[in-house]
Amino acid sequence: MSGRPDSDLPPDTQTTPEPTEDTPEDLPEDFPDDLPEAEDEDLLLEQARRARWGSVGTGALLALAGTAATVLRAADAAPALVLAAYACGAAVCALAAVLGARGRTRRALWTTVAGVMVMALGDHFD
Repeated sequence: MSGRPDSDLPPDTQTTPEPTEDTPEDLPEDFPDDLPEAEDEDLLLEQARRARWGSVGTGALLALAGTAATVLRAADAAPALVLAAYACGAAVCALAAVLGARGRTRRALWTTVAGVMVMALGDHFD
């Protein structure tokens, strides 16, 4: 008996039967018999709406910050590469806000990250 035993026991030797469906004794007493699927859909729609508005707000805020950084660096006579990096990063973040408004939240997230990385690159060149 040097071999390893099977991890799953055959069905006739298992100690507890596997439940195949929910029985009434498993559910609480005040649990409704049929749940409307509309509540689940409303919850998903609300979460999607929050994600959209979050991506729009984040993209717009970062675009505004990038524009302000461009203006402030231009007043300090920073190199043109720094100004271009901040301006391009702000434009990419503005694009992320537009994508978020159209419901493309995943793309808006990655576009926001790319815009911030471009602005950070501009800060590195300074």
